[in-house]
Amino acid sequence: MNLITTLKGSMMEGYFPAGWDLAKIDACASLPREEALKREAHWHGGFEPVSCSSLEQFDTYMGHEIALLIKRTRERGEKLALILPVGPMGMYKWTVFFLKEWGVSASHVYGFNMDEWSDAEGNTLPPSNPGAFQYAMENSFYGLLGDLTVPESQRNYATKENLPAYAGKIAALRSEGAKLAVVYGIGRVFHIAFWEPQFAGEYESEAAWRADTHRIGAKLHPLTIEQNAITSFKSRTTLVPCYANTIGPGLFLQADYAIGGADGELGRGMMWQGMSLLTTLKYGPDPWIPSSYMPAIPGRLFFLNGLAGPLEPELN
Repeated sequence: MNLITTLKGSMMEGYFPAGWDLAKIDACASLPREEALKREAHWHGGFEPVSCSSLEQFDTYMGHEIALLIKRTRERGEKLALILPVGPMGMYKWTVFFLKEWGVSASHVYGFNMDEWSDAEGNTLPPSNPGAFQYAMENSFYGLLGDLTVPESQRNYATKENLPAYAGKIAALRSEGAKLAVVYGIGRVFHIAFWEPQFAGEYESEAAWRADTHRIGAKLHPLTIEQNAITSFKSRTTLVPCYANTIGPGLFLQADYAIGGADGELGRGMMWQGMSLLTTLKYGPDPWIPSSYMPAIPGRLFFLNGLAGPLEPELN
């Protein structure tokens, strides 16, 4: 007896996105660790999951990967369009550390924040508000780089005025030979940025879904709101906005390289991201599971060991 067999008639019926195959998701989550990490045919040859034994190692490895990307593109004389998240965040202090240690400037980087909290009309918090993603980026990354930082004119935030211009700005950079990279986390409901799974039901085809570059005032799934209450708002669900401005697959799936992170272990055997990680790796590309496309992009996905399973209940 489980959720799948008792769903009908319960308060959970109709709660999950209509296109979710719950049995298939559960099959991904039930895999033994060695099976969960085996390569799949849909993985890009240059995609690699990287296991980390601690949060400190996770932050360091992921920060080094971002710094190395910035360093290598600079050495090649390339501009870098870099799509950035606010979650995970711990890697940024290490990106700063390595760039300063190497003396590598990020002046060739064009930063694009992937999302921002909003209301239904796409209005966002002022940059001075500690809850704003722009505030987080300025204080945890750009502001710490000093003379090596990304120029202010090359920092882009997901306001309702600027987000629609992302696609044109990135296309112009790529026409000049710039590389496009995305740094991402994986949502509880398998979102990338705040591109939620239920959006898939609004498109006539996968091609149409893949082409959409952004959404203003996107409606967030209840599980996304509760995930953020736990991870960012110290359990205060009432503080979490119900909407966000977000990039779409028309941007994040165009990346030349992707750096992912899954750090959702809470201690004492508790976690929120194990099923999200294993479904991302094993499900296969499907618009109802946005993160399922990320293994098809070259790059690395860093994760905490415990998230790869076994995902079996235990007494705490």
